[in-house]
Amino acid sequence: MQIVREIPEMQALADAERAAGRRIGLVPTMGALHAGHLALVEAARRRADFVCVSIFVNPTQFGPSEDLGAYPRSFERDADECRNRGVDVLFAPGEDAVYPPGYQSWVTVTELAKPLCGSSRPVHFRGVATVVTKLLTAAKPHLAVFGEKDFQQLALIRRLVLDLGFDVEIVGVPTVREADGLALSSRNAYLDAETRPQALCLVRALEAAERAVAAGERNRDSLLHLVRGEIGKAPQADLDYAELRDPDSLELAPETLTAPTLLALAVRFPRGGGRAGQNVRLIDNRVLRPHRSS
Repeated sequence: MQIVREIPEMQALADAERAAGRRIGLVPTMGALHAGHLALVEAARRRADFVCVSIFVNPTQFGPSEDLGAYPRSFERDADECRNRGVDVLFAPGEDAVYPPGYQSWVTVTELAKPLCGSSRPVHFRGVATVVTKLLTAAKPHLAVFGEKDFQQLALIRRLVLDLGFDVEIVGVPTVREADGLALSSRNAYLDAETRPQALCLVRALEAAERAVAAGERNRDSLLHLVRGEIGKAPQADLDYAELRDPDSLELAPETLTAPTLLALAVRFPRGGGRAGQNVRLIDNRVLRPHRSS
C-alpha cells in the first residue's frame, strides 16, 4: 500500500491507473477508522479495481466551538487497517497541501446546506463541499463511497457532483451499527458509562417512529411528538433537531406522509472525561416508508 501526501503525486497516480484501464474507488474519511468506515472500504473494493482511502481531518468543517483539536487521530492504526483490507493507496495530505497559504476559494451548495445540521453548524457544509471537491480532483475516482448515517452530507455531495459535472458515481452505504443499535461514529468514544446507554434514545426514537408508520400513523406532527418523547426519556439528552424531510430535496415533509420520508435526528450529550461544558453531538436517521402495508 502506498501512502501519498501531496496532491500532484496523487493526481499522477490516478492518471496512471486510469490510463491502465483500472476503475478507481475513493473512500473519503477523517481517520479514526471503525467498522463503519471499513464497510465503505469493502463497498469500494467490490466496485473498483483500485481503492484510495483518504484521511484528512478537515479544519474548515468545524465551527469555532467544535471539537477539531480533540478529534481522535490514530494514523498508524488506520494505516494498518487499510493495509489489511487491501487498500491500494492511502492519501493523507497535510493541511497546507489542501489549503495552501492565502487560500480563499470555497464550494457552496446553497439550499441543501441550510436545514438540519446546517442550521446549527453554519460553516460545516461549506467545508465539506470544498474538501470533497478537492479530494475528487486529486484522486480522480470513478466512484466515491459515503455512509448513509451522514444523510444530509450524502444528499449534498450528490447535488454537488451533478451541479459541477463531475464524472463520478456517488455510492451510499447503509449505516453500520453496534450490537445494541447505536450508529457507529468516531465520536462515540467521547461517551462515558453514564451517557453511552442514554445515547440509545436515538435508536429507540427511530424504531418507535417506524413502528408507528407500520401501524398506520401518517401525521407528521404526531410522529415528531412521539420521537421527541423518546428522546426526552434520556435525562442528559439535549435535542438539536428531530425533523421529517424529503430524502432528496430535504424540504419539510407535508402534514400527511404519503411517500418515503427522512426522519433525521441530532442529539447532544455531555462529554465524558471531565471536559465540563463540552458535549458530544450524535446524528442518526431512518427513511420511513408509509406506502408499505402494515
